[in-house]
Amino acid sequence: MTTSLVESGWQYLVTHFSDFQLACIGSFVLHESVFFLSGLPFIFLERQGFLSKYKIQTKNNTPAAQGKCITRLLLYHFCVNLPLMMASYPVFTAMGMRSSFPLPSWKEVSAQILFYFIIEDFVFYWGHRILHSKWLYKNVHSVHHEYATPFGLTSEYAHPAEILFLGFATIVGPALTGPHLITLWLWMVLRVLETVEAHCGYHFPWSLSNFLPLYGGADFHDYHHRLLYTKSGNYSSTFVYMDWIFGTDKGYRRLKSLKEINDLKQT
Repeated sequence: MTTSLVESGWQYLVTHFSDFQLACIGSFVLHESVFFLSGLPFIFLERQGFLSKYKIQTKNNTPAAQGKCITRLLLYHFCVNLPLMMASYPVFTAMGMRSSFPLPSWKEVSAQILFYFIIEDFVFYWGHRILHSKWLYKNVHSVHHEYATPFGLTSEYAHPAEILFLGFATIVGPALTGPHLITLWLWMVLRVLETVEAHCGYHFPWSLSNFLPLYGGADFHDYHHRLLYTKSGNYSSTFVYMDWIFGTDKGYRRLKSLKEINDLKQT
């Protein structure tokens, strides 16, 4: 039943829209919808003080700071992201991206997305770590770190050069495999939800980091935002094994151990 619904929906899309429209405009609309619908609730939570016991930092962002973030994001998305998607279309089609039937099997989709996560983690880690070098941090990456107390939408608040630089980590996997567009869309949705969650500023009992081994999540990445660039560490994207391998999460692990010891003493 589910398969037939997906196929029917996809049949409607490929019948009424061209490959270019689906790959560029469709991807952009999907991205904006998922990003803002998942990120905006955290602004509401912070303003109203709801679920404050799960908030990682006690500090809140002002409405003016939140508004600045949204305004800049709209500017970046329409002036950087959308043109980039349109410019990338010939590259992806040349590498085998398609929107036609048959749709890929769930095994193919799962294998490709797993590959994308693995390669994105590797490329993002090194790119992010390079951005914390003195010159690049001062001139590029410091824009993203304007928000020492992150909230969901700050995940994509960055210098245009960083958007292009780290965006490569997200597209390199699909560029290598030439996926079906439906796989690319699912990858984009998962990646957006992950990065919004990592920047949300809340650590809930139901947060994925409580259940998935090596998953970073908000607690891991929040530490990265509230420390000075020379001491931050925690450069990983989705999973944290790169920081563990190269020892760039030692400060965070030490802090977690001290907190666990203090919690035990208080019980």
